[in-house]
Amino acid sequence: MVLGSAESAVLSFDVGGTDIKAGLVDARGAVLGMRRVPTPLDPARPGEAVLDRLAELKDELASEFPQAPAKAAGIIVPGIVDSVAGVGVYSANLGWRNFPFTAEAEKRLGIPVAFDHDVRSAAAVEHSFGGSKEYRDVVVMVVGTGIAAAVFSGGKAVTAGGFAGELGHAQVPDPDAGHGTTGSTILEAVGSAGAIAKRYHRASGNRVDGARGVLLRASAGDSIAARIWADAVDALAFTICQCVNIIGTEAVVLGGGLAEAGDDLLEPLRKRVDGMLDFQRRPQLIRAQLGQDAGLLGAALNARALLEAARPEETRLEETRLGGTP
Repeated sequence: MVLGSAESAVLSFDVGGTDIKAGLVDARGAVLGMRRVPTPLDPARPGEAVLDRLAELKDELASEFPQAPAKAAGIIVPGIVDSVAGVGVYSANLGWRNFPFTAEAEKRLGIPVAFDHDVRSAAAVEHSFGGSKEYRDVVVMVVGTGIAAAVFSGGKAVTAGGFAGELGHAQVPDPDAGHGTTGSTILEAVGSAGAIAKRYHRASGNRVDGARGVLLRASAGDSIAARIWADAVDALAFTICQCVNIIGTEAVVLGGGLAEAGDDLLEPLRKRVDGMLDFQRRPQLIRAQLGQDAGLLGAALNARALLEAARPEETRLEETRLGGTP
């Protein structure tokens, strides 16, 4: 997996609600000195606290790998992100609003910074190098404790100032609506791994070890677990069909913890999508291939693109000419 010019390494930071993953990433996509540390939570200065920790991590990596100085950094975060303005618009878990990440990070790190959304960045790597690379109209959906997505139309990411892809908050039929009534809820409340476990506990009184525990009970003949799992599949299928109807999605890549169920998720999901659609083309449902490092690689890809854009055009043209087929 070649991420760009081999001239230098780039720093990569994947900031999550619980922890930060950091490393140096070389041009072939190898993560050097990867480490995971707790995300600092400071209600008074949430963005600043995160950047202070990133500056410390930069110094640690520079000391460990003096032979690979970083020329740029990629930072990805959850929430609503305006990557063009370089602003973290909102993060419910981490607490910032309209924080100027790019400007503040460049002050602390002393190198150019590419700032973007975590799922969108991981999805870009998955779309470029994973199982959906042959498709141009793609939704990459990460289904874990919550649900987030990235949308590609005509091969290009749809960002809408950071508001595109919030499929976890898309409306779906509410399976808990009273008998003879209709109602709606959000996808995340039915189809996420967290919701599956919570709904099973509420319906049965039994606690399980996450969505996987519900699936194991369903496979063993537990009718309540089977219903909860089927509800999640229905909600995910409903949302996928809306993507097909609205933007003509060709492929849906499923990542996150729930996708680890493999065919136990994908096979019933394919059947429900097929049953809900009429004349529309059926989207390919593909399990994400790049795993837990996709975010780090996505942040690195963003940093590489930033460096590439800053290089003189004549240099890039000359390298293209020299590297071309004789």
